[in-house]
Amino acid sequence: MDLRLDGKVALVTGGSKGIGREIATAYAESGAKVMITSRKADACELAASEIGNGCEWFASNVGYEDQVESLVDHTLDTFGAVDILVNNAGANPYAGPTIDVDVPRWNKTIQVNMTAPLVLTQLCWNKYMKESMGGCSIINISSVGGLTTNEQLGVYDVAKAGLIHLTKQLAAELGPKVRVNCIAPGLIKTDFAKILWDGERGAEVAASYPMGRLGETSDIAGCATWLAAETGSWITGQTIVMDGGGLIAFKKDTE
Repeated sequence: MDLRLDGKVALVTGGSKGIGREIATAYAESGAKVMITSRKADACELAASEIGNGCEWFASNVGYEDQVESLVDHTLDTFGAVDILVNNAGANPYAGPTIDVDVPRWNKTIQVNMTAPLVLTQLCWNKYMKESMGGCSIINISSVGGLTTNEQLGVYDVAKAGLIHLTKQLAAELGPKVRVNCIAPGLIKTDFAKILWDGERGAEVAASYPMGRLGETSDIAGCATWLAAETGSWITGQTIVMDGGGLIAFKKDTE
């Protein structure tokens, strides 16, 4: 199936590497005009040049509202629209029991993973989508962690759970002009999650999945393209779990 995004403008946060870069690449190859952002200008510039197809970049930290507004304004000035928003940028500054987290790291986790997608959605809605002809799409990248519990990543998972519910809430509010959906990946082979998949540990996790492998960034990009294209035109408020069957796998007896 040839999924096309011709005539669309896409803004992808965390677009210089990993899942975000793969989504930006897929969108550009499908005919969209793409703006990527991440904190480091050199990483953005390199990624945009390698993505090609007219991909543009703007360095920003999505945790700061003024920088996010400049990002949206720059996208509108450059392309004249924001038809597709992918809230992919994430942060995980704390690992350990949730009961022990300090407030600064709690706040940063919530700010980047949940507040930033809300602010970006507000800006895109108020500056363009609300007055558009419709057909806009917002895709939030959550995590399967938002659907379960974890001894070490509970704070991150709480933020991702909030993003899942925020997706449903905004989908109810912004239709029919804007569809809002969510992708919840399992363990994907990215630098962000390298500690979880590198070496023997990754092989053990892969073996526990019904699909027998870890996820690739291309898996997520394919779903994000399908959701943004006409193929997803009657889908909103949904969270698509992409975890190779990890959540439904039979649990091995560890005793």
